[in-house]
Amino acid sequence: MMEIERKFLVKDGWQAQVYASAPIRQGYLCRDARSTVRVRSYGDKAFLTVKGKAQPGHFGRFEWEKEITMEDADALFSLIPGARIEKTRHLVRCADGVHKWEIDEFHGENEGLVLAEIELESEDAPFERPAWLGEEVTSDRRYYNSYLIANPYKLW
Repeated sequence: MMEIERKFLVKDGWQAQVYASAPIRQGYLCRDARSTVRVRSYGDKAFLTVKGKAQPGHFGRFEWEKEITMEDADALFSLIPGARIEKTRHLVRCADGVHKWEIDEFHGENEGLVLAEIELESEDAPFERPAWLGEEVTSDRRYYNSYLIANPYKLW
C-alpha cells in the first residue's frame, strides 16, 4: 500500500503521444497534516482514497484506495463544501514498456497547470525522461491536489 510517485511540470510536445484520456473530478473529505481522504470520479468509475503524508527526502507514501459506486461518490461529493479539482488525465506510454506517464491538464481555478506523474516500484527505479518533461516538483507541496483546492494555481 505504498505509492512511490514522481511529479514533474510539463513542456509542449506530449500531446501526440496520448493513447487515452478521461475527465477527473475530486474533492477532499479530510485534509490535515497527517493524511487526506478524497473522493474521485475518473471517467465512469469512482474511488475513495486515503493518502498519508510523504516523509521528507522520500517519494513514497501510504495510499489506500477502494472503488465505490458513482452514486456513493455523488453522495460523498454532496458533503464536501467549496472547490473541487477538475482535470483531464492523459496517458502516455513509456518507451520501456513498463511504466506510463499520467499527464494531468487542470481546468477551472487551476487552468494552465499541466503535471506529469509516474508511479515506480522503488524510489531509485530508473525511468524514461522524455524531452517534454520539465522541472521535478515531487517534493513541492504546492503541486499536491489537496493544496490546489485551497490555493488555486491561477492565484499564484
